[in-house]
Amino acid sequence: MSSPGTDALHAERYRVVASRDARFDGQFVTAVHSTGIYCRPSCPARTPKESGVTFYRTSAAAHLAGFRACKRCLPEATPGSPEWDLREDVAGRAMRLVLDGVVERDGVPGLAARVGYSERQLNRIMTAELGAGPKALSRAHRAQTARSLLTSSDLPIADVAFAAGFASVRQFNDTVREVFAVTPSELRARRVVRPVEDGALHVHLPARAPFDAQGLLDWHALHALPGTEQVGTDASGRVTSYGRVLDLPGGPAWFSASAADTGAAGSRAPGRGTGIDLRVRVSDLSDLPTLVARVRSYFDLDADPAAVDAVLGAVPALAGAVERVPGIRLPGAVDPHEIVFRTLIGQQVSVAAARTAQSRLVAALGTPVPATVLDGGLLFPRAATIASRAREVLRGPAARVDAIIRVAEALADGSLVVDGGQSLDELRAGLLAVKGIGPWTADYVALRVRHHPDVFLHSDLAVRNGAQELGLPGTARELSLWSEQVAPWRSYLTMHCWRPIIDRAIATAGAAHMTTAAQAARKDER
Repeated sequence: MSSPGTDALHAERYRVVASRDARFDGQFVTAVHSTGIYCRPSCPARTPKESGVTFYRTSAAAHLAGFRACKRCLPEATPGSPEWDLREDVAGRAMRLVLDGVVERDGVPGLAARVGYSERQLNRIMTAELGAGPKALSRAHRAQTARSLLTSSDLPIADVAFAAGFASVRQFNDTVREVFAVTPSELRARRVVRPVEDGALHVHLPARAPFDAQGLLDWHALHALPGTEQVGTDASGRVTSYGRVLDLPGGPAWFSASAADTGAAGSRAPGRGTGIDLRVRVSDLSDLPTLVARVRSYFDLDADPAAVDAVLGAVPALAGAVERVPGIRLPGAVDPHEIVFRTLIGQQVSVAAARTAQSRLVAALGTPVPATVLDGGLLFPRAATIASRAREVLRGPAARVDAIIRVAEALADGSLVVDGGQSLDELRAGLLAVKGIGPWTADYVALRVRHHPDVFLHSDLAVRNGAQELGLPGTARELSLWSEQVAPWRSYLTMHCWRPIIDRAIATAGAAHMTTAAQAARKDER
């Protein structure tokens, strides 16, 4: 017999399905008893009777219950659930690691060890909370990756199997048929591929609308380091793409991201729309799911912008900012250790000064990547390298250099752990225990690495300056107290406060670009 709370949740989700509300796509699926299929909430098919459906939090749970994915609405082509950034419990922490590919690399024992539970306990917790255990959740993630590659790339089908993390082509074929009720070749027939130069793989990553892609491109461009990161601009100096190299378990990789070109209204192919278009090169195809998961976090693609904007926009002082920039997102991290070092180097200096110091470190200690990944590319130095050689490169106060070396040694020997699978409190506590790391540094790292939606950097000078421009309190204490009314979305408030500073910096960079272009044109004329 169901509980009153369960009945209320069922009724609430049925109302969402009846209204075909796309905002909830990816947050749960609807399994229809009469057809044996499961759909996204916005599926255009006729709405089934309320008594004839079961709602599951994950597609893996629907798979285990014997349902297959709808061919019409493609529920696997939606953004992921935003709850993995919100949840601090064991299931949430484990799910973030599953998406990063920990089960494929280390198995369920490795996942259990990372979250501090036995395999049996972890399986019981995840099944109770999410409807499926780690193996089933990992399998569903592999199926989702496979569908994306089959429909948005021209990668050979056998390569898709291994890139999605399957051990064999037969296992891949069986899973695709079981989940989607079609063969890989039939899924491939729906492919929409845009030509991509230089042999890079193309992948489309969806996001919920509205999506402030330009804001994230601008953010990453302003902080980009030569060799590690690349920025593309148009004739006016507007940032059109952002790329970078990164170190993955199978070796160096590279991606370049641009805002998805959705074309004319009504012309979108199934599964395409708002989001990011990626060009990708990897050393090992099996790293592709991990790269995709990290890029999704890096661009905050699984956020629920409607929920965020509803809370922030209801505050009169923020209504104008939300109207100007709907769907603002958080910059994430593809390498947690890199974020720690860049944050420490950037403390109490301007963005330009920080970028100069960080670029010097990369140029001196960065590891070159193969030309097949990116000609001239440099990986950000690893912790062990920084611990042994950074004194040769770093400038500035001795206390800051000592703190950076101390952190590098701790990360290298494992006494300090910083990764997205930690709880917010665990991540902060570990950082604050290291001499030389203060609350601002711990909070900034938590915002980027943990990607938590409720971190407000009230002591940040740029945040306070931006807050004053928005008409918010000017002192750190007053601003901190004021921010409590927009919990649990204070990280997005941080981004709105930063936005005026970012916009001015980008405008200045664009003007400088136009001046340089004009000078070059005059030189060509001469």
